[in-house]
Amino acid sequence: MDRALSGPLWLKDPRIAECVISRLRELHLRKLYQLHSYALMANHIHVLIEPQSRLAQITQQIKSATAREANLILSRTGEQSWQIESFDYWIRNPGEWQKIRTYIERNPVTAGLVQNPEDWPWSSASRPIV
Repeated sequence: MDRALSGPLWLKDPRIAECVISRLRELHLRKLYQLHSYALMANHIHVLIEPQSRLAQITQQIKSATAREANLILSRTGEQSWQIESFDYWIRNPGEWQKIRTYIERNPVTAGLVQNPEDWPWSSASRPIV
């Protein structure tokens, strides 16, 4: 999945990537969650958040606004941009938290896209959270 070569790869478009990152940061500032880490890949995103609202509300807030804006950018109207489901995982201790944060920020490295996490322009490794 990280080396996606086909299918919807809209997140490769810098305009859409910026839209998603802006929304992640906006919801962090609005205190729907505490954003700790993120990495946008060509066809999915990884985020490490500490929810301050219901997870369903957070997911809806991210997906609806970014889908609307991406569809405008791509001249697509009323089409689905995100899959309906998402995968969440509850972290149980500080060691697990650090392991997941490292996994997220190293994801572009593991996929062979860059040599260092901070070289990936669409992650918290290169663009720290506000």
